[in-house]
Amino acid sequence: MHGLINRAIQSFVCLTYGRDRWEKVMQCADLGFEEFEAMLVYDDQCSERVLRCLCRELDRDLSEILEDLGTFLVSHPDLEPLRRLLRFGGGGYLEFLHSLDDLPDRTRLAVSDLHLPKLELREFATGHFNLSCAADLPGFGHVMMGVLRAMADDYGALAFLEMQKSADQKEVIRIALLDSAFAEGRGFDLGARAE
Repeated sequence: MHGLINRAIQSFVCLTYGRDRWEKVMQCADLGFEEFEAMLVYDDQCSERVLRCLCRELDRDLSEILEDLGTFLVSHPDLEPLRRLLRFGGGGYLEFLHSLDDLPDRTRLAVSDLHLPKLELREFATGHFNLSCAADLPGFGHVMMGVLRAMADDYGALAFLEMQKSADQKEVIRIALLDSAFAEGRGFDLGARAE
């Protein structure tokens, strides 16, 4: 798994639960190091061990942790560049949803060796969608649930999200867009500003 993903997990744990919890997780995982390097690629088993130990340390289900991670990726001030990448998907939540099919390609423009799972959005009724996540490792759909919830808040939209499994075991998120202008969204400018 790409180091950026592992580093995101590390940042999530350190900034949400504290550095000491991260150190306990890494001691449990027994990988021989405590820090992930963002530009390295790690064996998937390293990530799986860290996530198993994180579940034990926090006494929480993996799906809950991964959804919280997705929310963190969009909403934490230190990760504003990722939020900006996602907001380039459209001026409103509906446009953003329709841009998700292209997210893996947009991500590779920013980091050429980072390969996100294929996403496929299908509208089955007005305002009702299924987002299929074709990931080799289970759990990416739960991260996307957190991202989708946080982006709905970011755009000021009211959306209901529910995780399902498809017949071919893909993770599928059912999305009901109830109101695309439910509340005032967070501010966003196309041009980044120097402070």
